[in-house]
Amino acid sequence: MPNHEEIYQSQAETYDLLISKQPSLLDVIEAIQPVEGLDILDLGAGSGRLTCVLAPKAKSILALDDSEAMLNVTAAKLQKAGLHSWSTQVADHRALPVSSGSYDLIVSGWSICYLGSTNLPDWERNIRQVMAEIKRVLRPGGSVIIFENFGTGSTAPNPPSFLQAYFEMLEKEFGMSHTWIRTDYDFDSLEEAERLSRFFFGDDLADQVVQEGWRQLPECAGVWWLR
Repeated sequence: MPNHEEIYQSQAETYDLLISKQPSLLDVIEAIQPVEGLDILDLGAGSGRLTCVLAPKAKSILALDDSEAMLNVTAAKLQKAGLHSWSTQVADHRALPVSSGSYDLIVSGWSICYLGSTNLPDWERNIRQVMAEIKRVLRPGGSVIIFENFGTGSTAPNPPSFLQAYFEMLEKEFGMSHTWIRTDYDFDSLEEAERLSRFFFGDDLADQVVQEGWRQLPECAGVWWLR
């Protein structure tokens, strides 16, 4: 399996190309919480998957990530779009560098999971720290929306086993509502599908892409939210 931490630090632009093959999640977010005129915080913003679609409607948006390289890609895209009410900062989800009660909406896509894997001895403490920080910085009446992997290469929910306890915690301990959506990758060619799948997901899935002839790689995402 490829080293995602290394990818985020040294191959941010290739990662951004990969996620550019997925659909926008703006409509999914707005069905839960309209974003016009809100102060928004994006946790684990990466190369701007959520930040860049929310920024045009937001009053302000702050993109946080532990990879400066990823945030540099986000900033370049926001600058190219001519947007102004945004900022980026390197940060840890467990110690957010922002004031209490300062955001109307917090979003996080495919990021908190890296602290919530049962392969980590302190995963439960990690998640409780993250959720405590989220609650601290939300304004009264604010909302949080979390997206996580619910099965890559699958047309129906098939969440990774090492994340299932974290997902259950979001619902049972923190009272979050939950659904799932399709976030398929739509590649330009089979060659591109194989190359980018192998880059991020590893040989097993890339070999399946070739075997199945998938230019469209199926994926499910879990969505959790709390108002």
